[in-house]
Amino acid sequence: MKAVEGGDLVFERQDRVAWVTFNRPDARNAMTFDMYDDLHDLCEEIDRDPDVRVVVVRGAGDRSFAAGTDIRQFLTFETREDALGYEARLGRVLRRLAAVTKPTIAMVQGDAVGGGLFLALACDLRFAADHARFGAPVARTLGNCTAPFSFTLVASTVGMVRAREILLRARLVGASEAKAIGMVDEVYAGAELEARVREQALELTEHAPLTMAAVKEATRRMRDVFALDNAEDIILSCYLSQDFKEGVRAFLEKRKPNWQGR
Repeated sequence: MKAVEGGDLVFERQDRVAWVTFNRPDARNAMTFDMYDDLHDLCEEIDRDPDVRVVVVRGAGDRSFAAGTDIRQFLTFETREDALGYEARLGRVLRRLAAVTKPTIAMVQGDAVGGGLFLALACDLRFAADHARFGAPVARTLGNCTAPFSFTLVASTVGMVRAREILLRARLVGASEAKAIGMVDEVYAGAELEARVREQALELTEHAPLTMAAVKEATRRMRDVFALDNAEDIILSCYLSQDFKEGVRAFLEKRKPNWQGR
């Protein structure tokens, strides 16, 4: 397999387990467009590698799993192509991660926010440190929207009503609540998390690969029945707004945005 060495996305293989690390700890592992594209391509390679049985996705450090998309990339957004192209890129990688035929584990050792939440939800299992938080608080930060497949991931995990509540209130869900509502499978003390993930990953390598792939495919087909589609108008209503431009500027200037509703 062609490994991604160093840089912002790191790949390692140990004992039939592929470890994929978002490696921008100083930026809370915020995702660049290149990182999204590289993750998509890495999923393709992992699926073709018969020596990989399980995939673990994690962030570097203990503060953040991934803090969504690097906000500076939004400064140049002006057209519908900018908005739709971005959401297409994000949806493409989320769908590809969710479609990996091997079991995927999100090792959430810190906050999973925005795109980081959606990346975690695209994995099959989520094991979290007890200090981790989950959410997509764009209603109070950027003024953009949760894209169709991203919303589908949240709603299919915790239910539509709960997803709506979390997104409208723009709140971050603590690890214990996340476990209670099904957003997380297990919660461990931060110091124990990696060892427990390694233990679970190795256990999964002993399970029947075709059976696990069948479970994943059945889940995907059921989720796709309820997927939100044909939502370009929803995306453009936020991304082409003056509020979104204000939200990006306010975020980078570390101030409260002045929403105008236009």
